[in-house]
Amino acid sequence: MTVPSEKFDVVIIGAGPAGSLAACLLAQRGVSVLVLEKSRFPRFVIGESLLPQSMAYLEKAGLIETVAAASFQVKDGANFSDDHRFTSINFSEKFTEGWSTTYQVQREKFDMLLATEATKSGADVRFECGVTDVTFSEAGVAITGAGPQGPFDIRCRFVVDASGYGRVLPRLLKLDAPSDFPVRHALFTHVEDNLATKKFDRKKILITVHPRHSDVWFWLIPFSEGRSSIGVVVTPERLAQYDGSASDKLWALVAETTELRSLLEEARECRPVAEMSGYSSKVTGLCGPKYALLGNAGEFLDPVFSSGVTIAFKSADLLIEPLTRELAGEVVDWQKDFVAPLKVGVDCFRTFVEAWYRGDLQEIIFNPPADDNPIKKMIVSVLAGYAWDEKNPFVTQSRRYLDVVVAQCV
Repeated sequence: MTVPSEKFDVVIIGAGPAGSLAACLLAQRGVSVLVLEKSRFPRFVIGESLLPQSMAYLEKAGLIETVAAASFQVKDGANFSDDHRFTSINFSEKFTEGWSTTYQVQREKFDMLLATEATKSGADVRFECGVTDVTFSEAGVAITGAGPQGPFDIRCRFVVDASGYGRVLPRLLKLDAPSDFPVRHALFTHVEDNLATKKFDRKKILITVHPRHSDVWFWLIPFSEGRSSIGVVVTPERLAQYDGSASDKLWALVAETTELRSLLEEARECRPVAEMSGYSSKVTGLCGPKYALLGNAGEFLDPVFSSGVTIAFKSADLLIEPLTRELAGEVVDWQKDFVAPLKVGVDCFRTFVEAWYRGDLQEIIFNPPADDNPIKKMIVSVLAGYAWDEKNPFVTQSRRYLDVVVAQCV
């Protein structure tokens, strides 16, 4: 049976934050956009703690009021504990101008909201549509797959991969490269947290470092309506020391802490504990003739600083200008106009993640410079997501400046 072809200017694979934001911004410019999402929304996914830098991209797409009306939990900073030390970071105490607050979001609700807004902006968003093949020619791009109505055959001028961990184009075009980071394992769930009687700041994510193993850390992300996301990141070798189900292992690790165990003593799981291993990813290139990769489809570092959605939004934002020019017939230097500027922030976050697991950044966070010290403000800016502010030396020379600061903490 011959499947009739449909034609669009741009096809975006994936309706997560990167895909939906890109679809909104392109559709608002009059570009015909089709979004193909493999999953059925709403669907559960982690990456729930946004950074203030993300708000600038939501604002650019005209989505601030819509997101604010969704009653997500406001976030104004982060708390860190290792049972011996405690420190609190307020995003308002940052070096870079811009938003100082953001939200902590259940992604099933947040992603559905963004996809709905993409549709309202004029994009065609289709769920349960899995892409099986993408081929390129002088005439454009041919995309085939299947959805609820059967097989589809789509033709477009440019394809954007925002498929996240699905990594459609890296898989089909063999773009995957070895990650710079060792394999780590994450266990996570949502809980009815019962924190109302506890001394707990719901406006901040809590990062807890294991009191004996500094490479093991936990997140506690409070949502509105008395629920929280709880998770742990641990090496597979250490996790292998624990018996039982994923739930047994998660709560056994929590039990080895003092503060976090106390906070969660009345918590009750709302969903089965899920697990993910070897999540860090990298590719040989973020773009090529008639395609580009956004967010996690290109590179994912680590969840520790909640950089995933911010990088996704930044990549979507950087895509718009060069893609609009290419569709208008201009020759675009994608390395210069898309890859290089995106790399500034990704490399900054990478250095901070490396410093976290090396222990250096933990020493800085638990022994911070004085509040009025510009160094603290510069570090807070990066932790707030402003990793593209090249006026900040902790962006442009991250390793050098972190080394200098940690030497003063010893």
